[in-house]
Amino acid sequence: MAENQRSNIKEVNISQEMRSSFLDYAMSVIVSRALPDVRDGLKPVHRRILYAMNDLGMTSDKPYKKSARIVGEVIGKYHPHGDAAVYDTMVRMAQDFNYRYMLVDGHGNFGSVDGDAAAAMRYTEARMSKISMELLRDINKDTIDYQDNYDGSEKEPVVLPSRFPNLLVNGSSGIAVGMATNIPPHQLGEVIDGVLAISKNPELTIDELMEYIPGPDFPTAGLILGRSGIRKAYQTGRGSVTIRAKVEIEEKSNGKQVIIVKELPYQVNKAKLIEKIAELVRDKKIDGITDLRDESDRNGMRIVIEVRKDANANVLLNNLYKQTALQTSFGINLLALVDGQPKVLNLKQCLQHYLDHQKVVIRRRTEFELRKAEARAHILEGLRVALDHLDEVISLIRNSQTTEIAKEGLMTKFSLSEKQAQAILDMRLQRLTGLEREKIEEEYQSLVKLIAELKAILADEEKVLQIIREELTEIKERFNDERRTEIVLSGLENIEDEDLIPQENIVITLTHNGYIKRQPVSTYRSQKRGGRGIQGMGTNEDDFVEHLLTTSTHDTLLFFTNKGKVYRAKGYEIPEYGRTAKGIPIINLLEVEKGEWVNAIIPVQEFKEDWYLFFTTKHGISKRSPLSSFANIRNNGLIALSLKEGDELISVKLTDGTKHIVIGTKNGMLIRFPETDVRSMGRTATGVKGITLGKDDEVIGMELVTEGSEILIVTRNGYGKRTHEKEYRVQSRGGKGIKTCNITEKNGPLVAVKTVNGDEDLMIITASGVIIRMAVSDISQTGRNTQGVKLIRLEANENEYVSTVAKVEREESEQNEDNIVQ
Repeated sequence: MAENQRSNIKEVNISQEMRSSFLDYAMSVIVSRALPDVRDGLKPVHRRILYAMNDLGMTSDKPYKKSARIVGEVIGKYHPHGDAAVYDTMVRMAQDFNYRYMLVDGHGNFGSVDGDAAAAMRYTEARMSKISMELLRDINKDTIDYQDNYDGSEKEPVVLPSRFPNLLVNGSSGIAVGMATNIPPHQLGEVIDGVLAISKNPELTIDELMEYIPGPDFPTAGLILGRSGIRKAYQTGRGSVTIRAKVEIEEKSNGKQVIIVKELPYQVNKAKLIEKIAELVRDKKIDGITDLRDESDRNGMRIVIEVRKDANANVLLNNLYKQTALQTSFGINLLALVDGQPKVLNLKQCLQHYLDHQKVVIRRRTEFELRKAEARAHILEGLRVALDHLDEVISLIRNSQTTEIAKEGLMTKFSLSEKQAQAILDMRLQRLTGLEREKIEEEYQSLVKLIAELKAILADEEKVLQIIREELTEIKERFNDERRTEIVLSGLENIEDEDLIPQENIVITLTHNGYIKRQPVSTYRSQKRGGRGIQGMGTNEDDFVEHLLTTSTHDTLLFFTNKGKVYRAKGYEIPEYGRTAKGIPIINLLEVEKGEWVNAIIPVQEFKEDWYLFFTTKHGISKRSPLSSFANIRNNGLIALSLKEGDELISVKLTDGTKHIVIGTKNGMLIRFPETDVRSMGRTATGVKGITLGKDDEVIGMELVTEGSEILIVTRNGYGKRTHEKEYRVQSRGGKGIKTCNITEKNGPLVAVKTVNGDEDLMIITASGVIIRMAVSDISQTGRNTQGVKLIRLEANENEYVSTVAKVEREESEQNEDNIVQ
């Protein structure tokens, strides 16, 4: 006995056995479980569920049947796995928040967007949806191959005919061994338009296809931010898109703001989202929410977030986007089985493989119909012969001893096939009437015509394509609906959308508290020196305009912060507001951190190699870096220069490498030196000393100076003057500089240093938001060591002072509009 047991033991190499066994398992998971087929977009379990329902006659025009009956059929015949796995899959196919076009029509509790599970399968009922029947249309016309089921007792389809491109329409997600797929759903009409376009012109590029298929379309709607992630995914098969909830901010009669969430990102659990927001409020990670409730009902989703009266809803919403699932990313991975092998596909390949599958389906259906028509025509030809020789046929049959002798006689005498002879023997006597004979002839002639048409289709691929187009168009007309997910400009990445935006000059203003807006340049008009100014914008008592510049809607804006970081945005991405509006918080546009604010905004048309950015900090440190180093900036910003502890970035200027630099300080000192004194450095370098500061002094401005220009200074109490640049000798960087203004209690410390030519205007903004515009030529030209003349009358209020000064160059035009440049 022991010897027999030993003889059954086979020695194997354990590592080799593990390798081959795991490879078999991996291939089984890849091919038979986790990945969809590129042709019908279905995994085996989905295909088996639909095939079983079709086989049971649970079509969309029949009554619902218990889900347990369907699950039993599937696991008993085709899918030898757990009933829960099959039922969960069927439930997802019936959920309108999971499937863009549901393949199962569920009756009963099939779960909710709050994560509630479906009722047990013994309670729910289901049937095929109308659109899922299109996946199986013509399955009985030999359009697809069949394979043995798991025990060889049944046949199951290898793939479904799939009369619409389900892979892209409903998407798919799955994790195999060593690979995963994540295909987003799309709008049916758009995908069909893409297939139609590629059927007419196979040379279409992916960019051209994106005119038909602009991007995914999720069942829960929401917003997709930008097109660059979509384009990358469509071109390479891999990419990521950012999805944001659809939100509206409403203002109540008492002035309080309310955030209303109406649509969520795809696959976000509403109940968990609300729980997360409540948790953030409880942990004081988000401040300003006074109430949170779910008012969703059968008419749609509605999450209400009430905002405290002194809080800003836009800032709050931006924090919610960052810290909750109100904004998520969807990693696209277009991986599907092509001829049984997993492949990463681009958009065009997905459509082309589907189109190739449809060509096979149409050909096989045509061949099936041709065989059927020819078989019937063959029978009718025999009947025609019999009718033409009716008396002889009747005599032969009457004189035959048996059916077999009669059949042989007919075949021999009239040169008929066995099938034709049998059909004559089976023919009823009523077919001998004149009317019936005419019907046989009509049927035969129509079959001859049909056979010719079917053969013509098989001989001409263009006719096959035309049938595909007609049938796809018919499906589009029946099932097409509106796009749900809106694709919007995301802020930093939609270069291709610039052509849609008019190029025009705009004024950008940014306040001390971080509110930014853009306006047309024609908003401002020139006034005489000493005027009261116009109300430029509405600000809070503790807020005032800090930056004002002009640029183009198409220019790139580089935002430099006090912490030495740089962010970027396009001119058109800055929201446009009226003259008295305060704008929106810059935190909604840039991912600035707490305690970080913008100190310089540089508009750039082109990132030229031989241009530089010159930096100066509050402690007098200067640095020069190539402009090209700042061409590619991430959404969360980049380090522009490394700062020492306690230092801040004060000013940044764009130079051509040949300018002189002037640095002014609060206590009225100024130094001038060539920019070449500061060598070109890398983006993250700290820099070198630009000016040596006295006690309690700090840098308030840095400018570029050219030959013949003037240095204009403005003090806190509204005094100013012009001084010729020749009065400021060129020194070496790092010195203490020379006096530029006699600082007194009357005029106050310096707030601005500007270089001017005399033909500009000057824009002066006060802490309360009053703006005055005056000609520079109206400002007195005096020596260095004077206190200047009064430029603006300030209210007798210690909180009213000059906060910002900007140069304004007059642009002559028919409308005499003003153009502002920094």
